Amino acid sequence: MPEPLLPKSIHLEIVTPDRFLFRGEVQSVTVPAITGYLGILPGHAPLLSELRVGVITYRTALEEERLFCSWGFVEVLPDRVSVLAEIAERPNEIDVERARRKKEEAERLLRSKSPGVDYEQVMISLEKANTRLEVARASV
Repeated sequence: MPEPLLPKSIHLEIVTPDRFLFRGEVQSVTVPAITGYLGILPGHAPLLSELRVGVITYRTALEEERLFCSWGFVEVLPDRVSVLAEIAERPNEIDVERARRKKEEAERLLRSKSPGVDYEQVMISLEKANTRLEVARASV
């Protein structure tokens, strides 16, 4: 008996509380899962994971797209992937100057070693700024 063929594409939806960023068929998706980056192809085993700050990458038949992502969840089924992100931004939506200022501010706070600084929050702020800058740079 022949093995069933895996689908050639997977339906992807990327949403935030405010809007849909993408809905369509893709060949692959990579998301920043809480345990590390997760590569997803059509026919992937079902799973549910929390997302962290990072880059969502998806490949359509024509191109590869990258989005900034900050926290959320991903649900993977063999024929679809649903991403619900707290924040997601396309490269052209990223305020590069603001990201640079946030990066400099976080680096300054880390160097200060002040006792009242919430270092965990500062590290998250630095990671967000660096990731936004990475996504914006990659699109140029």
